[in-house]
Amino acid sequence: MKIGVYPGSFDPFTIGHLDVLKSAAGLFDLVYVAVLNNSAKSPVFSVEERVEMIDRIIASEGFENVRSGSFSGLLVEYAEQINAHYLIRGLRAITDFEYEFQIDAVNRHLRPEIRTVYFMANPAHSFLSSSNVREIGELGGSIEGLVPSCNINYLRERLARQK
Repeated sequence: MKIGVYPGSFDPFTIGHLDVLKSAAGLFDLVYVAVLNNSAKSPVFSVEERVEMIDRIIASEGFENVRSGSFSGLLVEYAEQINAHYLIRGLRAITDFEYEFQIDAVNRHLRPEIRTVYFMANPAHSFLSSSNVREIGELGGSIEGLVPSCNINYLRERLARQK
């Protein structure tokens, strides 16, 4: 069974993330969308809120081979725990590649048997980031078309309270 893990902070999950997830779900037998619990970052949404939003996406998209979860610590250790041999990453621009190249080198050093698979972002989503979505929402702008519709009302209300 080909199992992949799609890690990220997903603060919040965008349509760019969804594009990558759709591609991965079509390639792998099972995909875990794993929210990173990183104490060094100050996310707007708690780990539980992010997993809940991902669960709504899984349900609304009808993904039968996608699961949600969270982890802290080393990604390759989490991948090993869930028997995943593939790490799933999205690339928006050349600047993403340099960062991802370094991370891949470290992960290969730690667990050579775990490979990283990259999906190119749809050019229409190459500008999109979670931080852009948060800023637009906090300033009262429309986030429609930037995040999956099943989470739009929740995000709109929650981001408006961040002001």
